[in-house]
Order: sequence, then C-alpha cells, then structure tokens
Amino acid sequence: MSKKTHQQQLAARKAKRQAERVAEQRRQRRNLGISITAIAAVVVVVVGVFVVVGNNGDESPASSPTELPSSAGPDSKPKSIPTALAAAPKRPTALPAEVTCTYKKSTEAASKKVNLPADGKTKASGTSKVSLNTSIGDLKLTLDSSLAPCTVKNFLSLVGQKFYDNTKCHRLTVGEGLQVLQCGDPTGTSGGGPGYSFADEVYPTLKYGRGILAMANSGPNTNGSQFFIVYGDASGLGPDFTAFGTIDEPSLKLLDKVAEAGVVPQNGPTDGAPVTPVNIKTATAAA
Repeated sequence: MSKKTHQQQLAARKAKRQAERVAEQRRQRRNLGISITAIAAVVVVVVGVFVVVGNNGDESPASSPTELPSSAGPDSKPKSIPTALAAAPKRPTALPAEVTCTYKKSTEAASKKVNLPADGKTKASGTSKVSLNTSIGDLKLTLDSSLAPCTVKNFLSLVGQKFYDNTKCHRLTVGEGLQVLQCGDPTGTSGGGPGYSFADEVYPTLKYGRGILAMANSGPNTNGSQFFIVYGDASGLGPDFTAFGTIDEPSLKLLDKVAEAGVVPQNGPTDGAPVTPVNIKTATAAA
C-alpha cells in the first residue's frame, strides 16, 4: 500500500467518525429539545425526571435493545393520563392573510430523498385533514394554517412525497409534565430529517395539552420533519415548539393504550421507545 493511499484511507475514516459524531449530537439535541424545556418548567416538582441517563459528554451512540420487552416496569408507565381535550390553540393576534415561507437546505443529509417545499407566499387560513395509517389504527390529524402556515405547507409536502410512509414513532414520554409521542424520523434515532429546516411559528401564549400536534426541534428554527402528538399532560413545555394542528379523540384513545403499555427506557425511566410499536404505514392528505 502506498503512503498516499494509506493517508487517504485514514482521512476517510476520520471523516466518517466526524460525521457519526455530528449525527449523534443532533439526535441528542432533538431528544433534549423537549426535555430540557420541561425540566426548567417543573424542576421543583419532578427533579431529574427528564434528565438523559448517561449524557456525560460521551459521544458514542446510545445502545438500543435488539428485542423490546413485552412489558414495562411501573416507573416506565404513566401514573395518570388526562382525559379532557385541551382547547385548540389560537393566536392572540391573527396572522396576515398571507405569509412568506422559506426553507433552507441544511448540512445534514436527508434521511429520505425529498424536495424542499417552494419558498414564497402561503395563505394563513384554512384547515387540512391528514390520516396516518399506523400499526395501532388510523390517527386523524387536522392541520391549521391560521396557526402555522409554513409548517402546514411543509407537513403536506412531506406527506405528498411519502416521506412519512414506512416510518416509526421512535419516542414516547410518560412522565408528569411531558406525555407525548414523537414521530417523523425515518432513521428512528431522533437524528433524522428531510435535509432542510425552516423557522419557528410560535407565540408567547402558546400552550400544549391533550390533542395538540406540534413540531419537534433541536433548537430555535430547526424544524424539519419530526413532530409530536400530546396525548396527555404537557404542562412542562414552554412555547418553543410550533403547534400546527390537533388530533381527534378516537385517535387519542389508541395512543392511551400505547402509553399505558409503557416505554423501553432510553433517556431515563419515563422516556424511550414505546413498548407497543407505532409504525406509520402510510400518511395521506384528504383531497
């Protein structure tokens, strides 16, 4: 082997390691994006509930079980789940009739090949229906463009390009103050996305509760494809996650059963993959 070839191989291995570290850091940030906000809001009540176990600076990928257990322990199940639907979010001041949306290509590669939504003016009114055909049944979503027109446009674009088809909801949280199911990452690692990002569409009075649909992120203006459904208590969340719709009550009852089965602990006892898998077979927008 020539010295030049050996150096090229060393450089290639170094580049691969760096790429893996970046991907893992992004995954951890996205997992912690919700959790850290919850900690700040409810630290007096539930100290440490959402702290990621083993997050001590080690950048190696978190281990994951090869086989999910058939049941979770008592600490990995919700103590209670609110049954009342939260009021649908409403902006205190309406947006203009049209807003300008911009989608920026990111440095991370797309988990699935997908086209960016077109930049430009988008109507800030109207609703759209989306059905997620999943392994636990159909989840019925209503997207609200008066809340987050650029987010709705993005979600419908990804649905139309079948980005969400054959993906799994990779994260479930069951602790007090944070009861959500997170989906939208084709890699199932919390680090995957569409290869682009767009700005938050939030406002200071935004609150989350049972039935709210919102975007997951890894910091300000890092929205992509990952989203979460609030099935229960979300009192620990601050207004940092773009709410863009709701999910109906029959769908929530399906999610209640998933939550009651508990999680496979990954980021603490109340945060991990759902014991009952939720796999999105197809995502379809109503014509």
